[in-house]
Amino acid sequence: MGYAAAVNYLYGLQKHGIKLGLDNTISLLSLLDNPQNYFQSIHIAGTNGKGSTSAIIASILQAAGFRTGLFTSPHLVSFTERIRVNNEQITESDVVSLAEEIRFKIQDSRFKMTPTFFELVTAMGFLYFKRKNIDWAVVETGMGGRLDATNVLLPEASVITSIGYDHREFLGNTLSAIAEEKAGIIKNRVPVITSAQEPSVMDVIKKKADEKESRLFVYGRDFSAAVKAEDTSGSVFNYNGGSNIEDLAISLPGRHQVLNASLALKTIEIVSKKSSHHALRITYHAIRNGLENIKWHGRLEFVSKEPPILIDGAHNPSAAEILAASLKEIFLRAYRRIILIIGVMSDKDIRGIMAPLLPLAAEIILTAPACERAASPQKLADCAAEMGFTNTHIAPTVKDAIDMAIKSSNASCVKRDALQEKSLDSSLITHHSSLILITGSFYTIGEAKEMLCGRGILSGLRETV
Repeated sequence: MGYAAAVNYLYGLQKHGIKLGLDNTISLLSLLDNPQNYFQSIHIAGTNGKGSTSAIIASILQAAGFRTGLFTSPHLVSFTERIRVNNEQITESDVVSLAEEIRFKIQDSRFKMTPTFFELVTAMGFLYFKRKNIDWAVVETGMGGRLDATNVLLPEASVITSIGYDHREFLGNTLSAIAEEKAGIIKNRVPVITSAQEPSVMDVIKKKADEKESRLFVYGRDFSAAVKAEDTSGSVFNYNGGSNIEDLAISLPGRHQVLNASLALKTIEIVSKKSSHHALRITYHAIRNGLENIKWHGRLEFVSKEPPILIDGAHNPSAAEILAASLKEIFLRAYRRIILIIGVMSDKDIRGIMAPLLPLAAEIILTAPACERAASPQKLADCAAEMGFTNTHIAPTVKDAIDMAIKSSNASCVKRDALQEKSLDSSLITHHSSLILITGSFYTIGEAKEMLCGRGILSGLRETV
């Protein structure tokens, strides 16, 4: 088929959008000799935090000496971010060759199917993991859980992170309905680890766990964590679970990452005790090493130091609230003012995303990534005005927004330097200058990161609705 044809095939699958259901994935994997049966797995669903939790679990397993696959979505800059082994991304040539191989198998088979983009990517990931002889795969659902293409796994543990409102057009309009879909990853007698949830959500998870005779471990009841120190580079915390570990350091900032880390640690504890295929021994050294060396893109990630530019993929109201809390707890102690760049998809809860963030910004720049689903900057401005915020600027593109923010940040630095010269005691000025924060959508921050950090690989390969 060749490189160009394989890439065009992948891009062409996007037009099929999102289709929930397992039939295609089951048929597709059967053509590939069911690669998902050749490694142990941990399956993770949720609305917020599932990517970070997946990355933390994978980092600890890798630090313990296990060959570890990580499957996540979406990507920010490069498609190859989605499929990793021991934190090394799949190569572009492997992406193309796997796509070519799977396409030919479909054409030659008796199955008449046209897989969606995510179904094909899931099959690619599992086949790649099999051929790389991994011990463990840490797999994040794409959306939902019950009918998500990844739900063909029979994992050693199921993890459910915080559940909130998102993808209502697919998952339902109530938290209970959304929880029903997420809890669909719970399998018979497979232990479940979950963060603290809203009562209606917890009721659904408990009911599903009981039906499946699966033991349930709940944050705050069966395990917990306490933050001891935090700054813009991460946190130090104590973990209390089956074993208590003090003074753990995680290199991801924000208290929510301590929660994600505790979910990861409890999961590691549980699979260590129940694993039968491998002698899974995780030392304290591996835990500390895995936490200290974790890197996860797009969540409170600095993509520039001068000027300081932070990106965060807060694309729903609960994620925006978590981001706002981190700004108050950490970043507003270190920076004098925040210049907010925000671009949101039109099918999202725009008001819910902006409400926690706009009051924290000294300056607001409204923009749109190059995506058909993006809300126009004017629509964002109108919504902000309805909420009482008129200190807004419109930038037609993400690049324009970044240029505008840098110009404002530089002007702020000049004013600050002048103030320091006049001050008799410059130590009284404890804050840095402006922090530029880019958020609102993974499309927005992905486009920004590509501009600031270099071009990506097959960066346009995203799911479309």
